[in-house]
Parts: sequence; structure tokens; C-alpha cells
Amino acid sequence: KAGYPTVSVAVGPVSSNWDRALEAYYQLKGGCVDYGEAHAKRYGHERFGRCYEKPLLSAWDDENRISIIAHSQGGQTARVLIHLLEYGDQAEQAASGANTADIFKGGHAWVRSLTTLSTPHNGTTLTKCASAVTFNMEEQLVTGIAGLIQASEKLSALYDFKLDQWGLKRQPKETYQNYRSRIKNSPIMKLPDKKDMAIWDLSPEGARELNGWVKTSPNVYYFSISTASTEKDEATSEEYPVITNALVFLPAAHWMGSYRNMNPLPGEVKIDDTWAKNDSVVNTVSMKGPEGSVILPYDGKPRKGLWQDMGTWSTWDHMDIIGQTRMWNLLDNRNPKDFYLNHAEL
Repeated sequence: KAGYPTVSVAVGPVSSNWDRALEAYYQLKGGCVDYGEAHAKRYGHERFGRCYEKPLLSAWDDENRISIIAHSQGGQTARVLIHLLEYGDQAEQAASGANTADIFKGGHAWVRSLTTLSTPHNGTTLTKCASAVTFNMEEQLVTGIAGLIQASEKLSALYDFKLDQWGLKRQPKETYQNYRSRIKNSPIMKLPDKKDMAIWDLSPEGARELNGWVKTSPNVYYFSISTASTEKDEATSEEYPVITNALVFLPAAHWMGSYRNMNPLPGEVKIDDTWAKNDSVVNTVSMKGPEGSVILPYDGKPRKGLWQDMGTWSTWDHMDIIGQTRMWNLLDNRNPKDFYLNHAEL
């Protein structure tokens, strides 16, 4: 309504950032999702996914670049998308030869800017909490999403987890309960190596691996905004949720505020006091930008090729910043709508 043409993509909520990035690409550009021959063979799922005959951005190219605003894991997904667009993937080129999908060829500077909101660039210790309690975060994600969706008959009739590549496409007239049960009992939920699922990319170890190959483009303006809904207890150095924290998130906020891993096993990431502050889902220290990148405070002069930290929204939990729980904050009276309009202008 303010005059900024806007579209939204909908990608697999429990899928890896690689799969999600390709789903986003084909929704925007059109065509059948190609997850890559080499990637599909490595992880044991289908190479091709859904087809999108009506692209959201048919004119998306070098002359018609886009700005991406991404929340939570969406920020990781957007970084993978930008990397594949610009640099392609040599393994896919070698595997497919003349049949290589255009996105894997690289050379497409089609993204002008990326803004990440509450993104776990370096992972979130919430994955450790889920593993400690249930040993299966995928099941927690599926169950949590299911609980939200089942509250709405309309949503449950439409919703699916976009796991076609794993043979888990929702069937015509299949009830939501049967669909959810089929996913929860699927072999993919029991794989010992889940590196092609969200759980790995969202973990501190998986995020570190992702950061090792996803490049920061010199052609893109990067902005990050952090959120925090906990306060430090000076006596214990633990973080506790503030009064405005959503009730459903209170256990997670408290657990993340107290979790440490000071003596990590080989391959694990050390979790010290700097990880304690969180927004109930993601550790605040993880949100400024990917480890190994140049991260500077935003000074009002946008620069390409580095991460510009736009600060931390204190007393805002993970869903507040996208208006899912409320459209203003009782403690600082901030309205995220104002931010989005101002940022669109920028």
C-alpha cells in the first residue's frame, strides 16, 4: 500500500537451507525445483520438486534486482540463495554437465540487499535443548507447527511441510492428522545424519559448516537486526525472560539463558556466557552476522560487501519483530510496521 512492490515465498519449514534456497528461487523465477543432481544423490532424495508455472517475479534479473527481508532461518536461506546465484556450484556443474540448472552456473548479481531479522547466523542453542529433551528436534518442529495449524480449520486444510523431495507430498483429500503422522513416522525423521534438514543448519555446528562455504557477496548490502527478550542476573550470569516475553516461549528462554558448554567435544562449538542472552528461540550473539565476516555498526551510510549491524531490539522476543504476537511493545512502545516502512524506503 505504501508503493513498494512486495512478494513472499513459502519454503519447507523443516528442510535444509540448500533445499529452501532452491525452492525460493523457483517460486520467484518459475520452473520446477531442481535440488541438484549431486546434492540429491548425496542425501538420498529426489532431484526435482514442485513446479511453479506462474513466477512471483518473472522479470527478475540483472536489471531488476531485489531486496530480501528475512526472519529467523530465512536469513540463512537467503544467504545460500545469494551465494548460489552469484557463485554457482562446481559439484552440480560436474554432475549435470549440459543439463546444469541455471542457478548452479552462477554469475547472477540479482540481489541488491539482504536484511536479516533475528537470524541464527551462528546457530542457536535451542537445538541443544530440543535434543536434550526429545532427541528429535524435527519431531518438535512438526509437532509445534501442527499445534498452531490445527487451531485453524482453514489452515490445516491448506498446510503442508513441502517435503516432496522426500516422498512426503500431501495427498489429495488426505487429512492433516494423517499427513502429520506420516511425516513423524517417516524414515527421514530417524536418519542418524540429518545434515539435509533444518536441525543441522540451525545448530551451532551446522551453522559453522554453512559459514565455511557461503560467501558474503561484494555486490550486496547486508543489514542485520537482533532481538533479545531476556535480562542478565548479575549474581549468576544467567539470563531470564522479561515480563513481555510470550508465555509459550518462557521455558526455552530460561533454558537458553542457563545453557553452557565450556568443554566441548571435538567438533562442537564452545558455548560460554556470551551466548546466554536470547529472544527465546535464537541467541542474540548469533544475530549480528556470520562468524568470519566483517560486521560493523550501521552508521547511516550503506556499504556493500559487509554486515551492517542495526542494533538490538531489547525486550522483543522472536515473534514480536514480525508482529505475530503484537504490533507494539509495551515496554518501549515501538511498532515494527514503522521500521518496515522506513527500511523499505532505505
